[in-house]
Amino acid sequence: KDVCEPPTGKRGEVAPYFPLMSGPWIFGYGSLVWRPAFAHQRREPAYIDGFERRFWQASPLHRGTVERPGRVVTLLPNRSARCWGMAYQVDASEAEEILTALDHRERTGYDRVRTTLHVRGVGPIEDVLLYVASPENQNYIGPESHETTAAIISHAHGESGANREYLQKLAQGLDEMQVEDPHILALVSLLACTPEDEPPSRGP
Repeated sequence: KDVCEPPTGKRGEVAPYFPLMSGPWIFGYGSLVWRPAFAHQRREPAYIDGFERRFWQASPLHRGTVERPGRVVTLLPNRSARCWGMAYQVDASEAEEILTALDHRERTGYDRVRTTLHVRGVGPIEDVLLYVASPENQNYIGPESHETTAAIISHAHGESGANREYLQKLAQGLDEMQVEDPHILALVSLLACTPEDEPPSRGP
């Protein structure tokens, strides 16, 4: 069974076919699902095969601190898995500026990689960009229990806000795509039973 399952039921309509434009595609499976923060021509639910999403990357900046790092998602190879997220097509004339900004945003261990993307109603698109934090980066945590991850997420805060918000908005974005990710759902369930910490003081 896929870690990131394809949509089921008839809650939404299949996206109609649209002609491909000249700009590159960027695939988001974490915060880019709900907060791309860059201009785009198209925004479409999409998936990639051969990867599973895991909260196994420490966040010492955006969703935590060096002293109390949060947890954010990365992708791990799994030949039988399918991971859903959001695909964005950007204007070719703006691509360099957008990717420079994303490089800065993902600077805590993520590298640009290219893959094949499948967009609803369109089919496979080659040479799509995404950011992956490999096990070789210094902030990679590796396997940990859902209970441990949820406890960390419940109290971590960083420059971009509460770690709890990151998980909740990712889960909401996947739900709106009619996607069930067991890893995400398990964390959301545990988080609902975990008291929320107050954000650390930032001074007077």
